[in-house]
Amino acid sequence: MFDDFVSFVQDMYETSEFIALHAPKFNGNEKKYVLEAIDSTFVSSAGGFVDEFEKKIAEFTGVKYAVAMVNGTSALHISLLLSGVKKNTEVITQSLTFVATCNAIKYCGANPVFIDVSKETLGLSPESLKLFLEEFCEIREDSYCWNKLTNKKISACLPMHTFGFPVQLNEIKKICELNNIELIEDMAESLGSFYNGEHTGNIGKLSALSFNGNKVLTSGGGGMILTNDEALAIRAKHLSTTAKTDHQWFFNHDEIAYNYRMPNLNAALGLAQLEALPGKLKSKRIIAKKYQTWGLDNGLKFMSEPTNTKSNYWLNAALTDNKEQRDLMLKVTNESNVMTRPSWTPMHQLKMNSNYYKDQMINTDWLYERLVNVPSSPL
Repeated sequence: MFDDFVSFVQDMYETSEFIALHAPKFNGNEKKYVLEAIDSTFVSSAGGFVDEFEKKIAEFTGVKYAVAMVNGTSALHISLLLSGVKKNTEVITQSLTFVATCNAIKYCGANPVFIDVSKETLGLSPESLKLFLEEFCEIREDSYCWNKLTNKKISACLPMHTFGFPVQLNEIKKICELNNIELIEDMAESLGSFYNGEHTGNIGKLSALSFNGNKVLTSGGGGMILTNDEALAIRAKHLSTTAKTDHQWFFNHDEIAYNYRMPNLNAALGLAQLEALPGKLKSKRIIAKKYQTWGLDNGLKFMSEPTNTKSNYWLNAALTDNKEQRDLMLKVTNESNVMTRPSWTPMHQLKMNSNYYKDQMINTDWLYERLVNVPSSPL
């Protein structure tokens, strides 16, 4: 079957050469805008392309404010800080995620709490979240939610829209509101994904985008914070620009902060990519449908968007029958120059996270043993 799959992918991409998992395409105004940025001499963290990129991303996603960052991890870090995540608090998140999600929590001095995911969305399970809070947590006199086992405050909940498939945001939001927990969306992978007709990033207090080279839109390196709260947007920009106070020539800083602002060169690249994004998203939906149809005909299941959502299908995902079949698929495809990958090693399986609380992880472990990401570059 997997030899046939290799042939199918090669036919779809019309090549027998190496096929990447997700390669960027630069066939629009990328060179033009980058050269304009160079000619302007504003190539660092100031320049018109940064402002324009922020404006256009806000318009595309439907949020009121967007603040450009140097990468998605820095966007997560600042989002967590702005949500009150501090040292010796806890942040509920999922184990099936890229390591940046977990790292950003630790940058704040907080501890991750790993909750199981849903098989339908690949993201944080509302049912598992509810059960954890009911069994191990309580609302105390300060009106905040505390973990009775660790005696630490639950300061935030950080679900991730895995591979572009939106989590059940409304259900998670309701649970968080009942427990006075801030909701932050890790939407690093979900630009162009919608939940109940609304773009991801509009439900949480803040959300974080990534524009890494393998995303549906790349600025080389880059990320962005999205929010509908003007005060938070102003604060995010201040913290990401070393807390420099506004003055024409004096360099004054009013707190310890971060050098996280996106360079103008990256914003120029990102702005050109954004112009082509609708066409890329359309192409990726066609690819996803081809995978799903081939899978139905050949006995291999592919993930499809959950009800009431529209996925960007950043990375298409096959679900094999077991770990042995997963490993065989990885071997056959990669040896044939068709790049495939398993999901990230779940965070709770990494040695550096061994001391943090983990749920039973039934779905997380089940998915990790079966899931294979397949080539998903737009045609």
